[in-house]
Amino acid sequence: MPDLLETFASIFGSAPDGVWSAPGRVNLIGEHTDYNGGLALPIALPQRTLCAASARDDDLLRIHSLQEGSSVEVRIDDVAPGHPGDWTAYVAGVVWSLREAGYAVRGLDVVIDGRVPLGAGLSSSAALECSVAAAVSELFGLDLLETRAGRSILAEACQRAENDVAGAPTGGMDQAAAMHCREAHALRLDCRDGTHSHVPFDLSAHGLVLLVTDTRASHALADGQYGARRDACERAAEILGVETLREIAPDALEGALGRLPDDELRRRVRHVVTEIARVDAVVDALREGDLAEVGRLFVTSHESLRDDYEVSCTELDLVVDTAVAEGALGARMTGGGFGGSAIALVRTDDVDRLSSAIATAFENANLGVPQSFSVTASGSADRVSPE
Repeated sequence: MPDLLETFASIFGSAPDGVWSAPGRVNLIGEHTDYNGGLALPIALPQRTLCAASARDDDLLRIHSLQEGSSVEVRIDDVAPGHPGDWTAYVAGVVWSLREAGYAVRGLDVVIDGRVPLGAGLSSSAALECSVAAAVSELFGLDLLETRAGRSILAEACQRAENDVAGAPTGGMDQAAAMHCREAHALRLDCRDGTHSHVPFDLSAHGLVLLVTDTRASHALADGQYGARRDACERAAEILGVETLREIAPDALEGALGRLPDDELRRRVRHVVTEIARVDAVVDALREGDLAEVGRLFVTSHESLRDDYEVSCTELDLVVDTAVAEGALGARMTGGGFGGSAIALVRTDDVDRLSSAIATAFENANLGVPQSFSVTASGSADRVSPE
């Protein structure tokens, strides 16, 4: 944090009013279900984005990033779809979104230190948005961090920033995880009504860890592929006469598939409906301490994402195949897909061996160098300093 505070002081001439942080996330299961009104089961990561900020008495946003080494200035009234561009949309969009929701917010001086790996499918964008939202809530006396309902309002504002200003048509799971997750727990999130509950997630009691592998493969949600999947789901729901695919019960799936006009739509719907069911199956297995069943469901989820939803890639498949072959209880891609990260349930003593095996598999396939690391379930967005 010293670099963050020193940079803030050197740019803006004083110490910040405070520093806030928000976590990245790994979704254990429930992929591409959020925008279908379904279920998801994320955990917050120890890796976090830090936001040093001070309130201004005008409407100017002055934004700097340690990683980018650059600064941007924009007035809140000038924020609009596509403006400002790049990473600053996730900062300015949050302030704009809260103002659009009727909150009396003004300008900010902000320095960002993003410690969630970029492009890894670990929701660095939501971590950025939610760290800014936490700062705005406290700096302007909104008191939204103090209650569950207030945190949901902040998560919704962050999602709107991502959708409307940054132009990424994501669901709300990432922002909800950053705002609501609890240490040593997974978050069972119902994306239809926003309700959530906490599920104990203590792998160490079973001699296991969650191994995340960042494939370093290109990962972008705003390039049309993610939006195409969402559009297909909305079209299928319209054909089936339901508001979202959540309304399709597993025992009614085959009948619903028979009413769809083409195989692509049928495969998209099959993934969503079966993936929603897998979320509660994993919740049940975790509560019963059946980690072998969790691992099996991980693999089934990955196969569905690979074959029916078609959002995996060579690198993600290689991580999953290698991890399972080397003794992991299960593995799957996580996040939106088309690159990014995969997760594996691994015995603690096997972490180094599996990480090495994955690296060797990438080298043998003439792919890039992946990065594997163990994670634990962390907490949600909050103030970190000064008190």
